[in-house]
Amino acid sequence: MKIDFPERAALGRRRSISILSLLALLAAGCAQTPAPASHAPAVETPRVAPPLAYYQLLGRLNAAELARERSLLATLPAEPANQIRLAMALGHPLGQADTAKALALVEQILRSNEPAAVELHPLAQLLADQYGERLRLDNERQRLDNERLRQEGALERQGQLLKESQRKAQELQEKLKSLADIERSLSAPRPRVEQGAQGGQR
Repeated sequence: MKIDFPERAALGRRRSISILSLLALLAAGCAQTPAPASHAPAVETPRVAPPLAYYQLLGRLNAAELARERSLLATLPAEPANQIRLAMALGHPLGQADTAKALALVEQILRSNEPAAVELHPLAQLLADQYGERLRLDNERQRLDNERLRQEGALERQGQLLKESQRKAQELQEKLKSLADIERSLSAPRPRVEQGAQGGQR
């Protein structure tokens, strides 16, 4: 006689369903396994960070990295966020700074009424003040260098004139000495003529 155990049968069915569900999830997971990433070189892009954090980031770059960053930023669209980053990179004192171009960029942002530009106006004004003062100091240093070179040239000319004057003074002194020698030779007493020789000539 076969005894039916309903509870045991129900438990067996639940286990079968659970195992089938688990197998289905595993199969789906295997199907959705991402393909291995290709080893193609990634395209280098400029560093993205808020403007002030970006300025600090620039200070950690070396000259070659900064030059590469400037080149990358120059290829981006002329949007305020890109322009202010390019101005920061161009105005950074490391390497060959182009302060005049950096100042032109921030002044362009200050003249813009776009909302994205207006948000950057305080920072752009700060950079404009900094770059303007740097250009003023550079111009003053250039003026002082030119003045120093002019004064050095004037001193050199004065030195040459002094040497020429000393040479002429020495020549004049030698001429005066020669004239004095001639004068002494002319003023020297002449030898006296003997009396007998004078009588014989009468």
